[in-house]
Amino acid sequence: MARQLSRRGFIVHTLAASTLIVAAPLGCDASPAEGAEPAAGPSDVLVTGTDAEMLVLEVTAANKVVVRLPRVEVGQGITTAVAMMIAEELDARLADVEIPLAEARSSGNQFTGGSNSVGSLYGPARALAATARAKLVTAASRRWHLPPKTLRTRDTTVVAPDGRTATFGSLTAAAARIHRPAVSTDPKPASRHRVIGRPTSRIDARDIVTGRAKYTGDLAVAGAKPTVVARPPTLGGKVRSLDDRAARALPGVHAVVRIEGGVAVVADTFHHAFKARDALRITWSPGPLAALSDAAVRARLRAAVPPLGTPPLGTLQVGGEFEFAFVGHAPMEVLTAVADVRAHSAEIWFSSQTPMDARDTIASVTGLPASKVRVHVLRGGGSFGRRLTYDAAVEAALVSKAARRPVKLMWSRNDDMRHGRMRPASHHRIRASHAGGRVVAFTHMTASVSESYEKPGVTAQGGVTTMGVRAGGPLPSDSGLYNFGRVSGDSGSVGLAMPLGAWRSVDSGTMRTAEEIVVDDIARSLGRDPVAFRRTTLRGKAVRAVLDRAAEAGHWGRTMPDGHAQGVAVHEEYGSCVACLVEIDAVDPKNPRVTKVVMAADVGTAVNPRGLEAQLMGTAIDGISTVLTAGLHLDAGAVREGSFADFHWARQRHAPLHFEAHIMPSGGDPGGAGELGVPAAAGAVANAYARATGTRPRRFPINF
Repeated sequence: MARQLSRRGFIVHTLAASTLIVAAPLGCDASPAEGAEPAAGPSDVLVTGTDAEMLVLEVTAANKVVVRLPRVEVGQGITTAVAMMIAEELDARLADVEIPLAEARSSGNQFTGGSNSVGSLYGPARALAATARAKLVTAASRRWHLPPKTLRTRDTTVVAPDGRTATFGSLTAAAARIHRPAVSTDPKPASRHRVIGRPTSRIDARDIVTGRAKYTGDLAVAGAKPTVVARPPTLGGKVRSLDDRAARALPGVHAVVRIEGGVAVVADTFHHAFKARDALRITWSPGPLAALSDAAVRARLRAAVPPLGTPPLGTLQVGGEFEFAFVGHAPMEVLTAVADVRAHSAEIWFSSQTPMDARDTIASVTGLPASKVRVHVLRGGGSFGRRLTYDAAVEAALVSKAARRPVKLMWSRNDDMRHGRMRPASHHRIRASHAGGRVVAFTHMTASVSESYEKPGVTAQGGVTTMGVRAGGPLPSDSGLYNFGRVSGDSGSVGLAMPLGAWRSVDSGTMRTAEEIVVDDIARSLGRDPVAFRRTTLRGKAVRAVLDRAAEAGHWGRTMPDGHAQGVAVHEEYGSCVACLVEIDAVDPKNPRVTKVVMAADVGTAVNPRGLEAQLMGTAIDGISTVLTAGLHLDAGAVREGSFADFHWARQRHAPLHFEAHIMPSGGDPGGAGELGVPAAAGAVANAYARATGTRPRRFPINF
């Protein structure tokens, strides 16, 4: 059943005159807000009551349906999913629905993350479109003097019983003046869905593959000059002395600017900028971690893990200690931002998951009122959490202000690998206590690196830090999935002056991985099959169902050659659940290859099953990479890896030869899916490797 919206939770505003525009508050109260972003459309459109947090739908005279989306598209397919919701309720052609990204607004919810975009938009978007459809049908009934209930809608038109048609665009002006539609404004029941739930290709796929889709690096903002930054060899290093004479003398160089994170060069082209950057003569002071390397970080983390305590009397114990390395986000599109900062205003273009926070921070560092900072949100070429922060945009704004000209600042791949944000390293200590063939207590203690600077709130790159120090308390991923008796956990942290950030699946990517390895160990200790053991100890019906589906589709238990094995793991989060079965060829343990992945997921209503399959496929690659080969080393305060040449993310030759995604039928509201599969995939790969090699890996990635 669709989520019910209260009258206060959904209010439609009509913007009168030449087009129909309706708007719904999203994640905020419905009262009017100051500084509202004006609605798209002709200049003679009267905007009444639009709030800055509004999800706004416009039907244009050209018969296009335009919805300015308060989320960012970073490859996850949210624009396609929302277009499908709108097309479903309006009975519009998908090709007639356009989903531009909204600029940063003054209030409301523009956060993209936490696997909540589809779930948070599902109710408001459909209600918005259903209201627009009701107004259009009412306008047609008045034009034709026909009862509105006799009219139908299809292909972005209203159809009369006698075959007459009127496009939505031809009705939009009349519909804009209707305040009380004559037909129901309720969204369709799921039984009438013809678009939602149908596997659909991305609406932007052709633009992406033909180069029409515009990313920040493609923008041609008037006067914006290419800019790069010379950065210290160690994290948090500072400029001790600078001789920029040789760089300034090179052709095409416009400015050299010192900023918190290094020295920026503004030039005619990126070629000129990089040449001048390399000509800078800089003496660097080492960063605060210059004496620290991986072994010392691991030792500190091990010491920071809270003690497990005393196990229950009369029990046997299974468990272990697990280490996970730092991991970079490494989105395919490097960070780029265009900034034009002037005396009394600023305009910024970049891809952001948190544009409102970015605007406020840019206003603070430039000394401008937030109302004078305009942030344009662009699509991003991947994120995985990296674009939650806005390091490049802050730097671009500071350089533009100092250079007194617009700039296009780009972080190189090396910049982001060695100075960008990363998933924290962590250490886990787990103990399962069993007696009489069942687990009676399960304890998971952990410690992870947290971001800590002498000046709280300011990072080495000049942005705002997410401090993220976890004290004791509930853990985001624990064995509440299982009937494991008394479940407990606590956490510690090691504060280091280094840039950290939320990475796809956040803590669950390490915690659930470690727990699923221990679940296999428990099954082995009790002489049970790993799937059969999970089936009898999992608490929820839905997660048992996805486990059964993956096991059946993946032919769990089939005979495998020596050095080959299957592995399985499950995860539940974001109102969804998933199971993953993998097969691995580890005849050469130093060069293992996952040959097959079968995933089964229950995410409630799957708006676009094809998009969900792509998300699951991506999480499988993430699990393969982080368990087997991909991580970052810290050597004397410097990140060792600088590109994909040494940050060993899975390539095509490492991808499974066979992949299946099974989407479970469900009538519930959509749950989260973007991060869901990472922990299950990682756990399944680790368990398969252990079974294939007869080892018990505890440090990840395994080949590091």
